[in-house]
Amino acid sequence: MEFKTVAKSLLMAGMLSMVAIQFTGCGAAHTAIKKRNLDVQTKMSETIFLEPTEPENRTIFVDVRNTSDKDIQVKDSIINSLKTRGYTITTSPQKANFMLQANILQVGKSDLRSAQSALEGGFGGAVLGAAAGYGMHSSGSNMAVGGLIGAAVGVVADALVDDTYYSMITDVQIRERPLAGEVVTQTQAANIKQGSSTNVNQNINGAKIEWKTYRTRVVSTANKVNLDFEEAQPVLQDALGKSLSGLF
Repeated sequence: MEFKTVAKSLLMAGMLSMVAIQFTGCGAAHTAIKKRNLDVQTKMSETIFLEPTEPENRTIFVDVRNTSDKDIQVKDSIINSLKTRGYTITTSPQKANFMLQANILQVGKSDLRSAQSALEGGFGGAVLGAAAGYGMHSSGSNMAVGGLIGAAVGVVADALVDDTYYSMITDVQIRERPLAGEVVTQTQAANIKQGSSTNVNQNINGAKIEWKTYRTRVVSTANKVNLDFEEAQPVLQDALGKSLSGLF
C-alpha cells in the first residue's frame, strides 16, 4: 500500500508538471510572438487648444527639465520640430508669445496599470512605481509537489520571455499671451505647511497676469518582449518630442 501511494503521488506530480509545462510554454510562446514588434504610445491627460497665431508672432521660450534618474535629451528635438513649424526660439521669456515648460518626472520599467494611473492623475498627480507579484495557491501534498514543479517551470519561462514595458511621465505647462483686448486674472489658494503643527493659508484674488496657462501630463510607453532601456530610450524621447511640438 505504501509503494502504491508513493507511485500514485509521483504520477499525479508528473501529470501536473506536464500540464504546467504545456501552459507556461504556450503562454511564453504567445507573448514572444505577439510582442515581437516594438509598440510605442503617447497619451495626454488633457487636450490643449492654442489660439491661431500670425507667423510674425510665433516666438517661443522652451524650458525642459529632467528630475528623473535617467539621462533624457529631448529639448533639441522639440526645438527642431518647432522650427520646422515656423516658430522662432527665444531665450528671453519677455520676448516670447508662447512658453513651453516641461518636467520629466519618471522614466523606467512600468506596466499598463501604473502608466494608466499616472495618466489619470493628471498634471501634478502622484507618480507610483510599478509593482509585480507572483503567487501560488495549492492544497494537499500531491498538489504541492506538482505546484512546485510547475512554479519552477513558470519561473524559467518568465525569465526567458519577459513582456517588458518602459514608460516616461512628463508634466507640461504651456503659456500664451492673451489676445488683444483680453484681460486675464488669476485666483490662487495655497495651504502651506510650516513644520508638523502649523499651516499657512494664502489667497490671491483678482491678480492681473500676462499669460494664459494650460497644463497637462504626457505618458509615453514602449512595449516589446525582452525590451531593454537602450532600445526604449530613443523612441520614448522621440515620442515626447513629437507630442509636445504637435501642440503648436
